[in-house]
Amino acid sequence: MATHRLGIIMHGVTGRMGKNQHLIRSIVAIRAQGGVMLSNGDRVMPDPILIGRNAEKIEALAREHGIARWGTDLTQALANPDDTVFFDAGTTQMRPVLLAQAIQAGKHVYCEKPIATNLNQAVEIARLAEQAGRERGIKHGAVQDKLFLPGLRKLDMLRRAGFFGRMLSVRLEFGYWVFEGDLQPIQRPSWNYRAEDGGGMILDMMCHWRYVLDNLFGEVQSISCLGATHIPTRWDEAGKPYACTADDSAYATAELKGHGGERVIAQLNMSWVTRVRRDDLVTFHVDGTHGSAVAGLSECRAQSRVATPRPVWNPDQKQTMNFFDQWQEVPDSETFDNGFKIQWEHFIRHVAEDAPYRWTLPEGAKGVQLVEAALQSWQERRWIDVPALSLQA
Repeated sequence: MATHRLGIIMHGVTGRMGKNQHLIRSIVAIRAQGGVMLSNGDRVMPDPILIGRNAEKIEALAREHGIARWGTDLTQALANPDDTVFFDAGTTQMRPVLLAQAIQAGKHVYCEKPIATNLNQAVEIARLAEQAGRERGIKHGAVQDKLFLPGLRKLDMLRRAGFFGRMLSVRLEFGYWVFEGDLQPIQRPSWNYRAEDGGGMILDMMCHWRYVLDNLFGEVQSISCLGATHIPTRWDEAGKPYACTADDSAYATAELKGHGGERVIAQLNMSWVTRVRRDDLVTFHVDGTHGSAVAGLSECRAQSRVATPRPVWNPDQKQTMNFFDQWQEVPDSETFDNGFKIQWEHFIRHVAEDAPYRWTLPEGAKGVQLVEAALQSWQERRWIDVPALSLQA
């Protein structure tokens, strides 16, 4: 069987997510396994060129991972007809402009989320990509990695099996304490807490929750959200104090239309200033008439209707039930690969053989739509409806 080269321009891969998840654990790993297998038995071998502003940094990264090509001139890279895919994990503010340049250069495009900082830009770039797809066969996609997490895949398997019966509610708990920087060194970059640099919990995470909610539990119909900047001052990478201008926490309630048309209520708590006492850094607790389940990043535990215990409220007696022991672990029925790598493989097959692919830029624009609705709700202190997103001009 033949092996086909696929030239990929990778921009913004010196940052944490771009380097670790997209470069090392996805593209480098795919190259190490011999490429991506196509339906006819052929393979596609990614041939990346790393593009960044810091020549010394990008050269060192390329050398460390056995990548022959690197550069600092994105315009020159986009002009190379041998590289047909453009990937961006750089700043959100620049993303719509870079994606538009790549589409105009005839490249397939794939990018991190959010695809833009506001809905108008997100819709505009999604519309441009859709038009390019119709007229020139351009493929496009946005990262939706949470859908490929083992815990959420197990949760979705329960849903598809009818385990929950009629789904009632979803409760999401996300986050951990991010050190301020004065006492312990920070473990997230300082730009996350500056709105002018594209930071903010709502902008960062509501894009994720939109595709998770839509795909696993039901389409978002409306949202009520309250944001907060609990920590007003933090210390940056150089140890200098700075004012936090972006929200570090958000507390939301959403109404969903379930897969069977039922009304599902979702509670979404997300915070960089909470100390963890739960199974994982993110948990999804789903209740239904026939069963409940709690999923984290990797594990999922379930409790069926017939196995539900019978607690009795008695504030005068110490609780004797260990509620955590009353759940059954959903076993690993398959080997789970890295979620980012799985989606990369899907996108590469989409480009190479037009395999089905639904995680497109319009889907990414829906995430930005929920961001704006949540921000509007916070600002106006009211529920905001989330209508079907239209790409019409």
